Amino acid sequence: MPVESVFPRLEKLLPQISKPIQYVGGELNSQVKDWDEAPEAEMVRWCLMYPDAYEVGLPNQGVMILYEVLNEQPRTLAERAYSVWPDLAKLMRANDVPGFSIDAHRPIKAFDVLGISFSTELGYTNMVEALDLAGIPLHARDRDQTHPIVLAGGHAAFNPEPIADFIDAAVLGDGEQAVLEMTEIIRRCKQDGASREQTLLALAKSGGIYVPRFYDVTYLDDGRIQRVAPNHSEVPFRVRKRTVMDLDEWPYPKQPLVPLAETVHERMSVEIFRGCTRGCRFCQAGMITRPVRERSITGIGEMVEAGLKATGYEEVGLLSLSSADHSEIADIAKGLADRYEGTQTSLSLPSTRVDAFNIDLAQELSRNGRRSGLTFAPEGGSERLRKVINKMVSKDDLVATVTAAYGAGWRQVKLYFMCGLPTETDEDVLEIAEMARDVIRAGRQVTGTRDVKCTVSIGGFVPKAHTPFQWASQADPATIDRRLMLLKDAIKSDKSTAKAIGFRYHDGKPGQVEGLLSRGDRRIGKVIEEVWRQGGIFDGWSEHFSYDRWMQAAEAMGIDVDWYTTRERGELEVLPWDHLDSGLDKEWLWSDWQDALSEQDLDDCRWIPCFDCGVCPQMGTEIQVGPTGKKLLPLSVV
Repeated sequence: MPVESVFPRLEKLLPQISKPIQYVGGELNSQVKDWDEAPEAEMVRWCLMYPDAYEVGLPNQGVMILYEVLNEQPRTLAERAYSVWPDLAKLMRANDVPGFSIDAHRPIKAFDVLGISFSTELGYTNMVEALDLAGIPLHARDRDQTHPIVLAGGHAAFNPEPIADFIDAAVLGDGEQAVLEMTEIIRRCKQDGASREQTLLALAKSGGIYVPRFYDVTYLDDGRIQRVAPNHSEVPFRVRKRTVMDLDEWPYPKQPLVPLAETVHERMSVEIFRGCTRGCRFCQAGMITRPVRERSITGIGEMVEAGLKATGYEEVGLLSLSSADHSEIADIAKGLADRYEGTQTSLSLPSTRVDAFNIDLAQELSRNGRRSGLTFAPEGGSERLRKVINKMVSKDDLVATVTAAYGAGWRQVKLYFMCGLPTETDEDVLEIAEMARDVIRAGRQVTGTRDVKCTVSIGGFVPKAHTPFQWASQADPATIDRRLMLLKDAIKSDKSTAKAIGFRYHDGKPGQVEGLLSRGDRRIGKVIEEVWRQGGIFDGWSEHFSYDRWMQAAEAMGIDVDWYTTRERGELEVLPWDHLDSGLDKEWLWSDWQDALSEQDLDDCRWIPCFDCGVCPQMGTEIQVGPTGKKLLPLSVV
């Protein structure tokens, strides 16, 4: 039967809040399908949520892709939701307005599935807020047949243990095929009259969906995990990651959403490849998205053409973890620049490595549009530290690349670094100042002017699950803050370059909370809930984040934050996510961690003999044997 829209009640509240337009829906290319398109037992309805503000969540490619994939299917409906700001949340509670989708303003509680995509762990409190506003019990154990299945996905769901109490299930990896398979399982269960428990068991038995209730955790006396094991005979010991191998078969989004309000990205984006084998040891995204899968030139061109027609955007972002690493990036850039020459359409590579960048590529990208600043990420200040993190970019290479850019007409360069990396010393951080000074001096020399600028942007390092640094100690906030002040003083100390170097940084406190959540176990759930009960939401926003609130909640719940963050783990320790298979072999990750401590770098395995990280056999692909007898990355993956 039809579900009543909450908009008549919501509309009365909108004049009382800031940015009311973000809640009205109706964006170009949004969809509202018939709630009763098919009989109730056949319809599967998804509410896809990005747990942050509209301006951050609407451009998210993951939600946008799944929204289209699901809505293309008959007897399937998908709508979107984003976190509501505190001003509206207060009024919703006072006026009995439940959490809603923005497409048709239907109550979230009425959907079959609430799928939440986490890009960062700092969105966990927003999830709890959304459940409460929707009238869904916070704890999975308290839900019944009338409540949606609460599903977590995204990069921050690769260790879902801290939110295990709140979610019914989690999906690791790519979602395109996974959501369709889940939809069919749920549809079958609805037709069979299955209970909630039976539906969740059917999902868990598929092998690619993690249902925390079917796994028990036991602990050692010292607090470490003893074992994570299934408590049901039909669920697997390890849950596998989902991987879409042929991106050309999934040319989404075909009709990208165009927001009504201002958002963080005002462009049409095309993902040109997925995965990365550069092997940066700090980078969770690069590790968990292996293997590399490229979209073809033809596929990229068709997506760009269709997307521009569907949206009217004038900028196209070519997305990936390191877009210039696409094996045909030069041809892609030239082909698109040629096609749109003389138009207002500009191209951008939001992610570029120093050693993959060249001026010819940059010139092609800027041929039809304005010449914006360039961003490079050396990550570590010293050559030694870059060997530790496997980010092999020398200072000479960086200065040469930036100098060439200045000489070709660019005047703004941004350099991104991290502070608190494993084995880091004060001297490593201070070398960042020297690198920035060298960049300015070289730029002035090649241009003959003093108008070149360099911005140093630096954030605190947070160890992540499924990376070689998952065992590492995290630097405490005091250490991070002290080193940042040393760097700030060092940049200011040279009067000849100080005004040309900008300095942006985040203090170490949010990073410690993120570290608690990124490597936490199920015991952290009670801290998340307590923070929320004390008013904690939008923790990714500096004006809402409260370090003291998190520390007080942890103390009240008997949680030692330092034990989770600054403690280095041992080789044989059972990690909270060991039962979740990212495709990476744990022994290989440990070996790479030891190489890091030995300051031993590794090359990109796309072009040299395989390091046997475990991903390619996991994918069921044939491994080729090279002339030396070593295994090579299969051509089907490259």
